[in-house]
Amino acid sequence: MGDPMKDRAGQQVLRVGLVGAGQISGAYLKTLPQLGNLQVTAIADLDAERAAATADAVPGARATTPERLYSAEDVDLVLNLTIPAAHAEVAHAAIAAGKHVYGEKPLAATTAEAREVLAAADRAGVRLGCAPDTVLGTGVQTARASLDAGDIGAPIAATAFMVTPGHERWHPAPEFYYRPGGGPLLDMGPYYLTALVTLLGPVRRVVGMSSASRPTRTIGSGPRAGTEFPVEVATHVTGVLEHSGGALSTLVMSFDIWAGELPRIEVYGTAGSLSVPDPNGFDGAVRLFTGAAENWTPVPVRGGYPDAARGYGVSDLARALTTGGAHRASGELAYHVLDVMESLLAAAESGSSVAVTSSCERPAAVPAGARPEEH
Repeated sequence: MGDPMKDRAGQQVLRVGLVGAGQISGAYLKTLPQLGNLQVTAIADLDAERAAATADAVPGARATTPERLYSAEDVDLVLNLTIPAAHAEVAHAAIAAGKHVYGEKPLAATTAEAREVLAAADRAGVRLGCAPDTVLGTGVQTARASLDAGDIGAPIAATAFMVTPGHERWHPAPEFYYRPGGGPLLDMGPYYLTALVTLLGPVRRVVGMSSASRPTRTIGSGPRAGTEFPVEVATHVTGVLEHSGGALSTLVMSFDIWAGELPRIEVYGTAGSLSVPDPNGFDGAVRLFTGAAENWTPVPVRGGYPDAARGYGVSDLARALTTGGAHRASGELAYHVLDVMESLLAAAESGSSVAVTSSCERPAAVPAGARPEEH
């Protein structure tokens, strides 16, 4: 890698090359230029025209091919926004070129592939980060601060629910959600499990059950509306997670439920309960119930990056490179979450509990009002 760029104040700036200019890239490219420790310098896609059109909208960025981006002197980190099946391949190519890597979830299609990516990054001495970074916002971080302050006493249990009748109702090409590697757990589970690990620590054992309510689904919108396709994965997964500290989390991930008024996440302790907002977002209201108050009361913002959006995990990684500390949306955390999901599906298949062989550090809390380029 070449020497990192400097801004006018002499601050180190991490130069980012983006691979995969699909739909999610727009969310990142809306955020990254606003973060003072990042600069997007290159954009690559298998579709050269799409890469060029995307780069034209980003000041200072140029369009290139993935191969040239990996070897570019003005790229310090590769932002991997390709499809999940390509996550490991792109990460290996970037690591081999000596680049840091931050990718969309999942870290890889399987834990076996993810272990190889982790090992390659470790050998190369580069940083590996992975979405979701929604847990760095004020929603989950305020709940984390409340837990750490002992507001509900010692955590005993938690619940996490994500229910929908299925993405085929709105997505014009939803088949991949119902093929191996898809399903409600692998699609949405990373948001909920990353939040649970951030709040309660890593998971050491799981039990679970799963089902598929019907063998086919029908596309409900777009030019292929009315097309029927097969379901190849479980569409309803429920399980219990035993955290390293002893708390038990009940998880429900479903593409089979029309509607529900279940809370997104709640945490229950010896002295009260905590309502946590949707972990698919960065903010939201946190509410507290204790025996002393005997009603739900709002918790003021007590932690998290304010106004965070997709890409703050990249900026947090850049901060860690400057300070020498750990970055929060780490490859190790993403690997553990993937391992928990695979273990839960294995438990549902076998009908017995499954030990989660991996672990990770509970990420450090984000102080209230912090900016990733300032701490």
